Amino acid sequence: MLNFRNITKVFKPEFLSQPFVALDDVSFSIPRGSMVGFLGANGAGKTTSLKILMDFIRPTAGIVEFDPVLGRNRQEINRKIGFLPERPYFYPNLTGRVFLHYMASLSELSDQQFVDGVKRLAPRFKIDHALDRPLKTYSKGMLQRIGFLATVLHDPEFIILDEPLSGLDPIGRKELKDVIIDLHREGKTVFFSTHIVPDVEEICDRVIFLKEGKLIYDGEVKTLLSRDSGDVFLIKVKSENIDLESLEVASVLPLPGGYYSNEVGESAKNEVIQHLLTRNIEVRSIETVKPSLEEIFYQLKGQNV
Repeated sequence: MLNFRNITKVFKPEFLSQPFVALDDVSFSIPRGSMVGFLGANGAGKTTSLKILMDFIRPTAGIVEFDPVLGRNRQEINRKIGFLPERPYFYPNLTGRVFLHYMASLSELSDQQFVDGVKRLAPRFKIDHALDRPLKTYSKGMLQRIGFLATVLHDPEFIILDEPLSGLDPIGRKELKDVIIDLHREGKTVFFSTHIVPDVEEICDRVIFLKEGKLIYDGEVKTLLSRDSGDVFLIKVKSENIDLESLEVASVLPLPGGYYSNEVGESAKNEVIQHLLTRNIEVRSIETVKPSLEEIFYQLKGQNV
């Protein structure tokens, strides 16, 4: 859907100030039809990247290339993009319905398209009950919902979200994640930035890591998760007294039902299994210990891969 090629962005806030490099030769791709998470700590360069992608600011060097399916010029491309900024502005005295009508007019939707779109999407975002109330009466979660609805009202091909789940309660986050998943299943390309790593692990097929303006990783989530797996195993057994003192067992953890989980390294796995079988000890399960994306994220922060 797009290629971010060798993007560098240098800010020079004052004449005598040291220039600040927000992005340093960053390149990544967003494949068509993918769901991509954009991770990085505050100040990593995520929002700067999105502003460049949206043409709100220009890069110091590098180019952004869009898939021709989005259009031949910036005006055509923008019509097929839905963008939700991290801190959208809402006119407090407008009702939700009037605000959505205004946003629809910016996308050149007809009145009938607006009516049909609101009728279809408002229940999906669970905001239909509040459309005729002023936006100043909306909670943080309700504003997030109305902003998200406005982002997709014109049925964009490419959806870009900057921290879309930030500040929501667990129920609100779950509901909006379900909407994101549904949009992706309908064939939309979704690219969203977040600092909540488990959200990316749960719903994304690709992930991009930035640290201090530099690219750390761009690729499939499953590849990243599988890269460091296989070194440690959990062996679940029925008995606690299995005489493993002489073997390389890292820890023994009691479990419900009288079972015990034993953490075993790769080098000792076969020896431990043989030890258990020769003593007729019931082995309930053997599974690989897989690191979470969050654990890998902190490991990658000082590495390039």
